[in-house]
Amino acid sequence: MNRLAFPLVAILTLWGQFVSAAEVPNVVMIISDDQAWGDYSFMGHPHIQTPHLDRLARESLTFTRGYVPDSLCRPSLTTIVTGRYPHEHGIVGNDPPPPPKLEDMPKGAVFRDPRYLAIRNKYIEHIDDEATLADLLTEHGGYLSHQSGKWWEGHFSRGGFTHGMTHGDRTKGGRHGDDGLTIGRQGMKPVFDFMDMAQQEQKPFFVYYAPFLPHTPHNPPERLLEKYKGKTPHLPVAKYWAMCEWFDETCGELLGYLDDHKLAENTIVLYVTDNGWINDTQASRYAPKSKRSQYDGGTRTPIMVRWTGHIKPKMDTEHLASSIDLVPTVLAEIGAKVPENLPGINLADAAAVANRKAIFGEILEHDIQDMNNPVASLRFRWVIDGNWKLIVPHPGREPKAPLELYDLAADPHEEQNLATDQPDRVAKLRKELDAWWPVN
Repeated sequence: MNRLAFPLVAILTLWGQFVSAAEVPNVVMIISDDQAWGDYSFMGHPHIQTPHLDRLARESLTFTRGYVPDSLCRPSLTTIVTGRYPHEHGIVGNDPPPPPKLEDMPKGAVFRDPRYLAIRNKYIEHIDDEATLADLLTEHGGYLSHQSGKWWEGHFSRGGFTHGMTHGDRTKGGRHGDDGLTIGRQGMKPVFDFMDMAQQEQKPFFVYYAPFLPHTPHNPPERLLEKYKGKTPHLPVAKYWAMCEWFDETCGELLGYLDDHKLAENTIVLYVTDNGWINDTQASRYAPKSKRSQYDGGTRTPIMVRWTGHIKPKMDTEHLASSIDLVPTVLAEIGAKVPENLPGINLADAAAVANRKAIFGEILEHDIQDMNNPVASLRFRWVIDGNWKLIVPHPGREPKAPLELYDLAADPHEEQNLATDQPDRVAKLRKELDAWWPVN
């Protein structure tokens, strides 16, 4: 090669790499905290207004029949970022078991005890064994990544994030997000600053936005509370509805940033809720058949994927989606290798979505029963095949609970148990469930 040609080839090669890097899409993941699947305008709620999420739903491949495997935040959030079921990643509850000598102490005192602190820190090590979405994006495309909001697994870097808000120090109030829990409630500046920095460095970015919204405390801005007070006789319900709109406003700020900075078309936006919530009429607490339950009120959520010009918008009211699908969807769409141990599918692959037979889940105790044995915390396993849902109690934690079968098309709120009337269907679904996760 002559001396003039070599620099030209080098310049063209570098230019090709630059163009390729510029075309790598950013990724923004929005995670609602404690919100029922129907509590959005686009899902038909008669009072709650969510104009920004309504727009996102119109512009996305939106699955109205989305689910998370567990109706509790910590296991659910870990599934969202790893693409693996709780019994696979091992994070099956919010807090690990205290040592026997501390069992009868008040919970606040237990949390401060150095003997329990060692156990809490030990349990965080489960995340160290997982490849998170942040890890995989960094490995594939050199992404910068930012954590804000709800995060249980110690310092943000343990989740593979290059930047973040949560320090995770259990001796300084670190439990489920600490400093990160201010995002949304106290503005969006940390996220915006991160995206500014990533653009200056010409790096693709991943934003994990999991605000403590509409989660309790239900203390919405007064202007929003006044808007809903006249729509329900129950003040706690009005507060929760106002929180849902407050959360929507913060989503509008985030999506507006992408629009204003001409990033929307080159950004994959994902939406999911960590678990459901039905507000008690008398207090700001969850009612039965919602959070922590085996019912759709705790596990169902809209799931959205938006990538303008690449993924065709569609409101899918028929097919099933799961939070286990989010990681493989992103990886497949950016051309990265999808790890073989991920059970989910690419939601943008219409054939894969149509061919899926069933989705599965597991309901576990709030407090972890064993540091390394997920079955010790298991309460229920569930399967949905088409419109039929089977719930199987685990005798170790739920010895008196009945087997439950529901036709979700005819009975979306799971009020008529058909298990006794349809033993053949129960047997068929039970076989699918046992093939997914056989539990003795």
